[in-house]
Amino acid sequence: MTENSQEFTHFNEAGRAKMVDVSKKPLTERKAIAEGKVYTSFETINRIQEAKIEKGDVLGVAQIAGIMNAKKTSDIIPMCHPLNLTGVDLDFEINVKDNYIRIVAEVKISSQTGVEIEALTAVSTAALTIYDMCKAVDKGMEIDEIRLLKKTGGQSGEFVRETE
Repeated sequence: MTENSQEFTHFNEAGRAKMVDVSKKPLTERKAIAEGKVYTSFETINRIQEAKIEKGDVLGVAQIAGIMNAKKTSDIIPMCHPLNLTGVDLDFEINVKDNYIRIVAEVKISSQTGVEIEALTAVSTAALTIYDMCKAVDKGMEIDEIRLLKKTGGQSGEFVRETE
């Protein structure tokens, strides 16, 4: 192993996948922030803003869906630990000029493991919910740029994505 590499911990002695044992790690405050964008038409952006999407309050439903699935991440991502999240929030920014909705999710916990996947799951679920609610008007929507922006806490320290 090189000086910068870490020992692989996601495999058992037989070489099969396992969930990592974090029981000996200390509890630390952790936070992850992720983002993603849903590109859509000008007409769809207007209909969302004017509450004229037949399925209802698009961003309100996407907010709840993102929170719900952040809490259920371990049910859909095999090696994620079930976590008792202490906070989940989503923010939506509508960009009328470039016709997209930017979704930002922040997830917090005091735990032995991080919440990056939970933040990414919240963003992904919110984006899929927006697509589902608006697909009758705009099947050409695109979900893009889902990524981790920041992560704090834990042994690996802080990660902050460099801005473009």
